[in-house]
Amino acid sequence: MTLPPPSDPGELRRLAYGVLIAVAVGMAIGRIFSAELLFEPSLHQSPGEVHDPPRRPWPRDCPEPYPTFSSNDRSRWAAVRALVDEGTFVIGRRDPVSGDTGIVFEDGWKTVDKVLHPERLEFYSSKPPLLTVLVAGEYWALKKLFGWSIVEDRWNVIRFILLTINVVPFVVYLMVMVRLVERFGATDWGRLYAIAAACFGTMVTPFLITFNNHTIATTSAALAVYLSLPGRRDSEGWARCALAGFFAGFTACNELPAAALAVGLFAFALWRRPRQALLAFAPAALLPVAALLFANYLQLGEWGFAYAKFGGPWYEYEGSHWRVAPGQVKRGIDWAGRNGESKVTYAFHLLLGHHGVFSLMPIALLALVGMVVGARRCWRTWGKREPLAPLSPSRGRGEQDRDLLAAFALALSVVVIGFYVYKSDNYGGWTNGPRWLMWLTPLGLVTMLPAVDWLGQRRWGRALALVLLALSVLAMSYQLWSPWRHPWLYTFMEARGWVRY
Repeated sequence: MTLPPPSDPGELRRLAYGVLIAVAVGMAIGRIFSAELLFEPSLHQSPGEVHDPPRRPWPRDCPEPYPTFSSNDRSRWAAVRALVDEGTFVIGRRDPVSGDTGIVFEDGWKTVDKVLHPERLEFYSSKPPLLTVLVAGEYWALKKLFGWSIVEDRWNVIRFILLTINVVPFVVYLMVMVRLVERFGATDWGRLYAIAAACFGTMVTPFLITFNNHTIATTSAALAVYLSLPGRRDSEGWARCALAGFFAGFTACNELPAAALAVGLFAFALWRRPRQALLAFAPAALLPVAALLFANYLQLGEWGFAYAKFGGPWYEYEGSHWRVAPGQVKRGIDWAGRNGESKVTYAFHLLLGHHGVFSLMPIALLALVGMVVGARRCWRTWGKREPLAPLSPSRGRGEQDRDLLAAFALALSVVVIGFYVYKSDNYGGWTNGPRWLMWLTPLGLVTMLPAVDWLGQRRWGRALALVLLALSVLAMSYQLWSPWRHPWLYTFMEARGWVRY
């Protein structure tokens, strides 16, 4: 039976969405199936060689192959292995006589992202434990059902888990984005552009092949925003409100600054539906938070998180990557702030420089324009004391609705980026961009729609938008075999001596 060609523009868009999502998901699965740590000659040096800045030593013997990439994901994998195979959060132990032993000192499991309990002399992953516990539950099921070991059958275990914690949420994320752009977009061009950007032009894409907290937080943030909007029938329902709260809280558990998202969405729910906000949204949001705190207490025996102890004995023990002996000067991007980089320089590189949001993902400029314009219109509405109705199905594509979301996205972005500039002085180690801002991606893709729609009405505007998208895809595809590599702009600047970390 031959299907007739669709004549409805909406049907044509849905077909195009399906093609884009199929290509993006197929690429992600293919990359997971081939995931393996690579040793690039350009990043290493042989014994006796001297490079400035220093490079990593080239292995003397052929290394054992592993589908893990960096200290970041290995810290999580080591904790998963310890929980299931040994029934403990402990990933290593220090004996003053015999030395350090345990999972985290074995080849393929070594990581600098670990802390040492100063009294018990036990090593733990420095990562918040909730996501680790959830993945450990999946590994336990795989071990019971198929007899797989994360050591002997690591390719099967790690690939399967990556499919479930990265690819499945990625599909959900893209489907949610389709609903959001259909609701807030005004043109076919703008909607298709936003979905193409979601598939290939953001930091979600490179991180799909590694165990991390950012990709799943992006999905939960998209769900929290979408579920916080009223349904098509102008009724949210208690279940919808509770789910919005749950995903907002879960996002905060994976990205601490996303607590601002949860607070903002709660305030929005309180404004629209006070009873549902207090009795559904808030309790549901607290569930994952309580689970995180409980898991953290089981791990460390106290409520404080491991990463909150940075700069103290938990991190700066003898032999730690993070310990700087008196008179010692360490090189590398981890030490940019300690070696004198100013906050102004750090803020520049975080926004426009070698790890810049706008330099590596120029499509974010369109999102910024949409946020500023929308926030300005929203402010004018309030200033004129005109009624600012909540987001409603009957006005789902109205400017007023979109402006309110844009104002929220702008305020949230300023708070989150300001938090990192004020509290942080590093770039997250070897990584291809500001990964800790990834969860803001859904808001950026939605708020860029007015700017993209406007550009789409002009030939030069479409050309400009396509160039910005191409440059974003270029940055996100650079060294696609591992997200734990420096961005192309950093490599370019380092080769010319503009940065010397």
